[in-house]
Amino acid sequence: MGKLIEIRDLSKVYERSKQKVEVLHHINLDVDEGDFIALMGPSGSGKTTLLNLIGGLDLPSGGSISVGGQRIDQLGAAALAKWRAAKVGFVFQFYNLMPMLSAQRNVELPLLLTKLSGAERKKRAAIALQLVGLADRAVHKPTELSGGQQQRVSIARAIVSDPSLLVCDEPTGDLDRQSAEDVLGLLRALNREHGKTVVMVTHDPKAAEYANHTLHLDKGSLVESATTH
Repeated sequence: MGKLIEIRDLSKVYERSKQKVEVLHHINLDVDEGDFIALMGPSGSGKTTLLNLIGGLDLPSGGSISVGGQRIDQLGAAALAKWRAAKVGFVFQFYNLMPMLSAQRNVELPLLLTKLSGAERKKRAAIALQLVGLADRAVHKPTELSGGQQQRVSIARAIVSDPSLLVCDEPTGDLDRQSAEDVLGLLRALNREHGKTVVMVTHDPKAAEYANHTLHLDKGSLVESATTH
């Protein structure tokens, strides 16, 4: 398997009240296709910033990011949005589900950006819900689901367009231990059985154990090479 993500000399600077704050300093990182990486580090270390850059939600101040051979740091806003919709699935701590929509409709949302018919969207959403073990909850709204079930719906939404890359920001941060184990087991299965490359930010060492490698960030720098599980 080749490299899916290649990051070279990556920096990110934010300006806050005329003061420049360098959040990431000259990061170099390769992630192989089909790998499962956990990013750890103290609050403010730059974990989420790095994750957002990998997922194309933000652009770097310097350096380069290639994902699947595509220099995403060189894409304009419209091209980047199109790339994200096709190539990346996002899983966030607080699910980001639409409360008025059923699980089925929530999962379908990314497909509204495609040219698929309504029937095809519904079919793909049903397959994704089945994959996360929630086929029997398709008509339920988020308020009728547990936290763990809501996060599984958000994972179904992340995989419905069959992206090669899943980026997960504290996916178990709002869950009890059993629900967290279920969600992490699902991410590991998507990685091992379906070949998804997973990059996950977490503060939980138990969550990091589900990954193949753990990378540690501190004050915007990678402070050590990968810990292998």
